[in-house]
Formats: sequence, C-alpha cells, structure tokens
Amino acid sequence: MERLRVRPEEQIADLAVWALLEEAELTPKPALVDRRGSGAHHDLDLGLLRRSAEALRDSFRAMAEAADGRAPDQTLREHLALIGRAGEVRMMAATGGSNAHRGAIWILGLLVAGVASTGSSDPLWIAATAQDIAGHSDRFAPVSESNGKRVCEIFGVAGARGEALDGFPHVIEIGLPALRQSRKAGASETEAQLDALLSIMASLDDTCLLHRGGRVALDTAKRGARIALDAGGAATRAGMGYLHRLDADLMALFASPGGSADLLAATLFLDRLERELSWSV
Repeated sequence: MERLRVRPEEQIADLAVWALLEEAELTPKPALVDRRGSGAHHDLDLGLLRRSAEALRDSFRAMAEAADGRAPDQTLREHLALIGRAGEVRMMAATGGSNAHRGAIWILGLLVAGVASTGSSDPLWIAATAQDIAGHSDRFAPVSESNGKRVCEIFGVAGARGEALDGFPHVIEIGLPALRQSRKAGASETEAQLDALLSIMASLDDTCLLHRGGRVALDTAKRGARIALDAGGAATRAGMGYLHRLDADLMALFASPGGSADLLAATLFLDRLERELSWSV
C-alpha cells in the first residue's frame, strides 16, 4: 500500500480531541453524559468532559511525534505508555480528579500512533498497526489494579486491552459500518452516530457497565440497543423511543456504557480521517 504523507502531528491531535468532543456532545445517549446532563455519573458533566479532552491535546500530539514513521516495537510501546500516563495526570488535574477519558487515552492513543506510524488514512491499516503496538509489553507499567482489569478477571471479558489486541473489531467491523450504513440510508449525522453507538453497545462486553451493574446492566444494554436498532434505529420514531427506554433502564441501574462511548469516539476519529483529510506536509 502506498504510504501517504501525513499532516503535522498537531492536526492528528486536533482530530483526536475533536472525536472526544463530538462523542461527548452527541445527544441523547443512554445513561452517558451529554447535553441533557450527567447521565449515570455523579462525578462528570459535559463541561468536565470538554476540559478533559482539551487537556489531552498535547499528549496526543506527543504520541504522534513519538510514532512518526516508526515501526511498532517494545520501545515505542513503552514510550507511548509513558506519554499516556502523563496525560492521565493532566486529565485528572483538569477534571478535579474525575476519570473522564482514561480508556480513551489508551484507545485513541494507539490509533493516533497508528496514523503517525503508517502515514495512512486507511482504518484497516491504522487499526492493524495499533494492534501491533499494543501487542508489545510495557516493562514499566504500574502494578496497580484498575477497575477495568478487575472486571475482566471476574467476568472473563476482553476489555479495552483485548479490544486493541484483536485489532479494534468493534470499531472496524461494527461502528464504522453502522455509521456509514445509516448515513447512506438518509439518517442525519446525529442519528447515524447514535446508530453506531447502539451497534457497539449491542455487541460489546462493556467493562464500565459490568463494573457498575454486573451482568444485569450489560444484558440490559445489549438487549435494549438491539431492540432500538431492530425498530429502525435513531432515525425512526420507534427506534428513538426504544433508545429513550434504554436510557431510563440504565439510569435505574445507575450504569453507564463508557467503554462503548470510547469506541464510538475511535469510530468517529477514523471515519473523519478517511473521509475528510488529505494528508500533506
């Protein structure tokens, strides 16, 4: 495949931040922060998500710079992880200690590195390169136990790390096709993005849902998302009605599909990269 000439790293970072902001602003989302309110979150709101996304711009730029033209290896993996941990510190400072985008730093960080490494706007090539990077070990990773890791062990699910090691199937095989199919069918951009989110939710073993509400929350999300899609999706009155019902069901469980939201942001990142950006320096 011919290598494309990439734009400056600032533009890759800007696109990653845009994707986080676009996902945050999308409304109405089931039990997630959006323009209506905080969803099933007591420590987050739209303003905090905006500040968190903006605080990560320098980290995404540094990741792109680190990966520019480099083949995946352990040294690159460890360098990106170091940048990501520093980004978490900035995120926490910007949000007053709230974990707004820890999962997104991992997911989008790898994809940002995939763009810079390959110089490509092809989602498949980018995801495969990000997968390769994720497959290398990080000798300096902290030993601390995260909620996501604990949930993966308890419930036997892949989590964000598994998603990357599998080549981001919920982005490449589910999110992007759903987004583009809805657009092709005449849905508005908001409706198409909601359909992409519902499609991811209907399939993903979302560790955020499992952490907050166990199997009951995960099954509620998967079943409700599938019902909304089967009713016609967000572009139809019936589909939107089921989306609102799913929102109420998850709010009653105080469970939020945060992992699905992170993968939607990744979907939007790769979609806009391929559709709109012609790379040049």
